[in-house]
Amino acid sequence: ILRMAIAQDEIPSMIFWGPPGSGKTTLAFIIAKQTKAVFKQLSAVSSGKKDLQAIIQEAQANSILGKKTILFIDEIHRWNKAQQDALLPCVEKGLITFIGATTENPSFEVISALLSRCRVFVLKRLSEKAISQIIISAIKDKTQGLGRIDLKMQRPVIGLLSQMANGDART
Repeated sequence: ILRMAIAQDEIPSMIFWGPPGSGKTTLAFIIAKQTKAVFKQLSAVSSGKKDLQAIIQEAQANSILGKKTILFIDEIHRWNKAQQDALLPCVEKGLITFIGATTENPSFEVISALLSRCRVFVLKRLSEKAISQIIISAIKDKTQGLGRIDLKMQRPVIGLLSQMANGDART
């Protein structure tokens, strides 16, 4: 569903729910790169209604120009009810497509009116096999990884690193 929505540039409002390091923010950045919409990002830890109001004004200007606005809010569970309420009318009207990321159950941490207008995608903890693949790709990648330094790593070491990462690709 998500892949088709990205390909068609028809992104619904959504919430990515999963453990740290499972790819929530990465998915949001993939959407940002693949869509023609204006992509704005906030961290719920360090932002509030004033920041949201500035983005709403920009989204209104974008709308006049025929452009969509996607707002990604990382750690949405940190926003209080009043902050989430301020976002609701923009999502309802389609002025802003909302993407939230949270490690907490959105059924308890996101207001029900906002939650009812979003698709929730549950991300799982990454397996050791998946993390091993990420490590191998990073070692081989000459443009964005470690491939330029011709690093060699034996399978047991990769396995140990994958195990120690405890499901978090960033580790």
